Formats: sequence, C-alpha cells, structure tokens
Amino acid sequence: MRESSQMRIELGNRFARHLLALNSDITPAESHTLWLNIAAHYNETQRTYHSLRHIQQLFFQFEQICQYLHEPHIIALALYYHDVIYNPRRSDNELKSAEYMSDKLSSHLNDQQCQHIYDLIMMTATHQLTELADENKRSDAAYMLDMDLSILGMPWPEYEHYAQAVRQEYAHVPTADYKMGRTQVLQTLLAHPRLYLTEHYQQLETQARTNLAHEINLLHAS
Repeated sequence: MRESSQMRIELGNRFARHLLALNSDITPAESHTLWLNIAAHYNETQRTYHSLRHIQQLFFQFEQICQYLHEPHIIALALYYHDVIYNPRRSDNELKSAEYMSDKLSSHLNDQQCQHIYDLIMMTATHQLTELADENKRSDAAYMLDMDLSILGMPWPEYEHYAQAVRQEYAHVPTADYKMGRTQVLQTLLAHPRLYLTEHYQQLETQARTNLAHEINLLHAS
C-alpha cells in the first residue's frame, strides 16, 4: 500500500525545514524537487519495510531524542537519505544512498556537511560506530544508529510485522536460502555486545534480543 498523501506532505515539510536550517538560500522550488525525488524512491514497489513509513517511524523516534543531538538537522537529512537507494538484490545500498545524497546535496551544503552525512549513512551498513575524533559527532551517530534499530526492540506484534515486511522485500529469494541468510543476519546482531549504543535506547535491549531469538526459532521451526 502506498503511503498516504498526508504523510508525504508532513515529511516533505519537515525535510524543507531541516534543509533550510542548514542553507537559508535554498529556494522552496529547489527543496521541493529534492523531496519529490526522495519520495519517489521510497515509494518504489519493491519496498514493504524500507518505505516512507519507515522514515515516519524514525522521525517519531527523532522527536523523542532531538534535544540530545548536537547537529539535529544533519542527522535529519541522514535519516531521509540513508535508505533512498534500496534494491534487495544488491549489497551496496548504503554506498549508493550515500553517493546519491552527495550528488543531490553537494550544491546546497558545504563539503564538510556532505561528508558528515555520507559517513552517517555508511555507518548504517554495519550499525557500528566508526572512529570519530569529534565526540559530539560520535554521540549524534550513536543516536542515529539506535533510532534505525529501534524497531528491533518494539513489542513482538510490531516486530513480527517488520519481519514479515522484510520477507516480502526478499520474495525473490527461495525459502531455504532466505531462512539461512536471515538467520545469519539475526545471529550477527545478537553477537553484538550491545545492540544499542545510547543510554536512552538501552531500555529496548532485552526486548530486542528476545525478538531476534524468537524470530530465529520461528525460522528453524517453519
């Protein structure tokens, strides 16, 4: 089901506000064009989880923690672009999303801002913090990664819906292969000493691990 027009309007207005906060010279027409391109990607038919609804959910999280962010507008733009390119048949979606962002924003933001957003998007490939000399940037990156993984710590019915949506995105993968690959992904997550990097999201750790283990059991049992 394609996302509601109201959601698209709200997300588009939010995008414009964050971009304008970083570049007061950008015109409404330029901002609107950038947003339409983003929305078109997130509304592609192969997406059942990585859609505009995912972005909406991330901004629900964003509102809860934005007071802890040092550069909230940078984080917001990274959220918009982090899954802008998504092809379930490829393994370089984060790289392609980062490159897409650089191509679209390089004429509107400075090199340092674009590089920061690029680095943030690339971190979502492993959900591990890279070495950042700036402690404020490191803190912001940790919050972004925790927001992106917050779905793992939701109550089981919501997590189950997420897991089913991911399976739909990989409908082209035979069942046996999907079970093997998905199990490896979940086990890799469980192997992390901590799923969540910030104190705010630590409250989700137990539920997230319970959900991941339960999905693994279901994959083995089916």
